[in-house]
Amino acid sequence: MGVALASSAQVKAQAHALGFTLVGITPAQPSPTLWAYERWLAAGMHAEMDYMARPDRLARRRDLRAILPNVRSLVVVGVDYRAVGAFDALLNDPMRGRIASYAWGLDYHDLLTPRLRVFAEWLAGLLAHDHAEYVDTGALLERSHAQQAGLGFIGKNTMLIHPRRGSYVVLGEMLTSAAFDAYDTPHRATMCGTCARCLHACPTNAFPQPYVLDARRCISYHTIENKGHIPEELRPQFGNWVFGCDVCQDVCPFQRFAAPTQEAAFVPADVWRIAPPLVDLLALDDEAFAAHYRGTPIYRAKRARFVRNACIAAGNSGEARLLPALASLREDTNPLVREAAAWAVERLTRREPTVGRPLP
Repeated sequence: MGVALASSAQVKAQAHALGFTLVGITPAQPSPTLWAYERWLAAGMHAEMDYMARPDRLARRRDLRAILPNVRSLVVVGVDYRAVGAFDALLNDPMRGRIASYAWGLDYHDLLTPRLRVFAEWLAGLLAHDHAEYVDTGALLERSHAQQAGLGFIGKNTMLIHPRRGSYVVLGEMLTSAAFDAYDTPHRATMCGTCARCLHACPTNAFPQPYVLDARRCISYHTIENKGHIPEELRPQFGNWVFGCDVCQDVCPFQRFAAPTQEAAFVPADVWRIAPPLVDLLALDDEAFAAHYRGTPIYRAKRARFVRNACIAAGNSGEARLLPALASLREDTNPLVREAAAWAVERLTRREPTVGRPLP
């Protein structure tokens, strides 16, 4: 008796009806670039993200049946997240902390995960299937699987780039025991050609070669994942980034095709989600931090790391007017904040102060 096949066209139509911008279906095979990932780990480029190298995680990446024993297919979905607006003046103001655009709205994990579960339950109404859903949480090389599902190619900046939508897309996956009547053709490996804008634009030279990102030098890694002190030699290149970094995406020529998000949850509610004044960030306590950022990706970093990042941005601002706020943070209860504040005070006091407008 043969296996009942799910209709690829019907499943894709339902995915779009649920609000997913992109959807592709691929057989549940290991990533064809698994070897590159394991070489990347062996080189230590995952920094302190030890969970990436855990044996159980590697086992899942090598064989998806370690996640779902009878898995046959992988449905990969994506949603555009970039909000459109006249934000450049805010983002480039050295007196403001710059936030990566994926974090301007609500936490995409909280948006996509329930939607994927509804998607899986809908499919269960058509045919019985086992399933598991992930949104940046499972041991999957999701960009590689998305490329296999035809959703785009991997750029030299290691991002998944859709040739007609750019890379401002968050991804989710449904592993399913269902088989499909049609699978998508993998997208070609790359369309970057000779372009290397992303590699040259990176402020910290985090790309030792095309298609390889060294997290140990990455602004996004240090401002989001790094739970310790940020290396001093990198700090001057951070500019005013306080959470994540968009540089290697913003300079990509394919971003000219990027579509504005249709998700209201990804539209920033106020300036605190885009580029809040550094003087206000330096004054954040736990309660105020939660009030501004609960429900957003920033909340995962917690107050201490976020204020640590704000101290570094303040040190890069050239603005002596921030010295009083920084000086008070040298007595903060958290050692990360104390050290970053002391560094910023030293950096500002040995530079020619910038003359600017009064503090807001």
